[in-house]
Amino acid sequence: MALQVDNLTVQYGRNIIIDSMSFGPLKEGSVVGLLGPNAAGKSTLVKTLAGIKKPASGSCTITLRGARVSDTERPDVIGYVPQDLLAGASLTAFESIVIAARRSGGTTHNPVEATARVMSRLGITALADRMIANMSGGQRQLVAIAQMLVREPSVLILDEPTSALDLRHQVEVLQLVREEVEDSDKLAIIAIHDLNLAARFCDEVLVMKHGKKVVHDTPRNVFTPEVLERVYGIRAKVIEDEGVPVVCPV
Repeated sequence: MALQVDNLTVQYGRNIIIDSMSFGPLKEGSVVGLLGPNAAGKSTLVKTLAGIKKPASGSCTITLRGARVSDTERPDVIGYVPQDLLAGASLTAFESIVIAARRSGGTTHNPVEATARVMSRLGITALADRMIANMSGGQRQLVAIAQMLVREPSVLILDEPTSALDLRHQVEVLQLVREEVEDSDKLAIIAIHDLNLAARFCDEVLVMKHGKKVVHDTPRNVFTPEVLERVYGIRAKVIEDEGVPVVCPV
């Protein structure tokens, strides 16, 4: 399985948000971090990769078991967690995840059992009977991740999935995504702001600015003082912790 982007341009009206971007192939077994400053175009890019936003030109091609995934097949292949979560849903957490499981094109045979398993993995079993409308932002985020995982997609696309979570839950969610990718030969693309979490959990990082790709490489090759100043306008030291770069703003 692989994902390839070629000369992708995305617009809102006359405003170009993604400008002739190419990268890939991103391959199964990888966690790819999507980084950049505010207004870099990260959310627009993940919506386009997920098939929610249509490009003005260019293409995003997914191949699975040697065959190109069609537009009608994409909803079964891609799992997407948006940045803006619905707060007014009149469902309990358990109900919303069961519905997602029933819509799955994957191998889920018993939606109720699958829902119970994924809620247990995320540590949110206690939220089963809680109405989504009455949850905190972090709790809704965990439910949205459960809705994605229960569908068993081949490509996991997450837009700021840890933005409303405390540090412990950020680490647990990213570790769970890593395990999902490694255990099942999937691909994960995560838009994220925290450079050090990206360095710790991502195999590759793609850095954007003003709708263009700046660099796409391993965290060790990307997180350098020169790149950080160019992209974020900050001075920083980069040290290593067991081979993982750690960014320390000066």
